[in-house]
Amino acid sequence: MAVNVSALLLLGIAAIFIVRSRAGGIGPAIVLFLLGFFTAGTGADEPIRNLCASVFNFLASLRT
Repeated sequence: MAVNVSALLLLGIAAIFIVRSRAGGIGPAIVLFLLGFFTAGTGADEPIRNLCASVFNFLASLRT
């Protein structure tokens, strides 16, 4: 739950920056896509959460 809340906050802040700066491209599209799935809780929510958790675990393992 802590990863989900912090990811939601991080994506929300990034989305605000993207909208205010009117950025376009694949990076901002992915951020807004993930924010939508984290907030909506659709049927595709579980695989996307698993993917994000795997990416977070991979990035954490790089530090050690």
